[in-house]
Amino acid sequence: MINAYPLVFHIGSFEVTGFGLLMMLSFLVGAWLVDQEGKRLGFASDYAGDMVMGAVVGGIIGAKLWYVALYGADALFARSGLVWYGGFIGGTLGVILVGWWRQVPIRWTMQLMAPAMAASYAVGRVGCYVVGDDYGRPTDLPWAVAFPQGAPATTAAALRNFGVAIPEGISPDTILAVHPTQLYEVGLMLIAFFFLWRWRRSARGTGWLFGAYLVFAGVERFVVEILRAKDDRIFGVLTIAQVTSIALIFIGTIVIGNLSGKGTIPPGIWLQKGVAEKASSHS
Repeated sequence: MINAYPLVFHIGSFEVTGFGLLMMLSFLVGAWLVDQEGKRLGFASDYAGDMVMGAVVGGIIGAKLWYVALYGADALFARSGLVWYGGFIGGTLGVILVGWWRQVPIRWTMQLMAPAMAASYAVGRVGCYVVGDDYGRPTDLPWAVAFPQGAPATTAAALRNFGVAIPEGISPDTILAVHPTQLYEVGLMLIAFFFLWRWRRSARGTGWLFGAYLVFAGVERFVVEILRAKDDRIFGVLTIAQVTSIALIFIGTIVIGNLSGKGTIPPGIWLQKGVAEKASSHS
């Protein structure tokens, strides 16, 4: 069993958390990947920054609002409480709005963001691990992790509150080892990123790659939810995240089917600005 404690340090009176650092790093990784792909295609380099701004603002708002919808208005001002699916929906809408503002075809926005979203999610889940959040059910596997100061700590009482069957003889304040489901998600989404990054050169149709990302994300989360310590099952069968995962898989399949054979479309004036600047520099 491994004991994991929150990563926290101070710069003067300012507290820095590992979760905050990893969240920031996840957006930076996403921006860098979009920028690299844009450079390969000869697009304007500043669109990556625009997309990240939309993802940050929309993602944080969406994640918090989803959390409030689940746990009530009192959770609005809680320091913790960011739900991934809310962040995903809010961040996606934020990026789409930025693309609309810049008059970038939505299919190009979808194409550029797909691999970056997989990588960003993997980095962000490391942040969940270092803060001791979103862990799994108790296990005695060699890589089981206990979070004595998690959010919340992996006590028998906390796990019972999540609907996990804990033997009555175990004291409520007993710290238990659990599945590090955060790290399972890191590994699975890195695999998804590997395939999406390879497939980005495919000529199957601009935007189809986002459909592939939705399928990967939906399958990954549905599977990991089986091991999660959760208290939001619908009719005692599926969690809210699993129901949402099924919807993502369905939507992703439709996107792949509709866009795979549609070919490459023009990127629009904003993205073409990078192509024009590149051409003028060689004239």
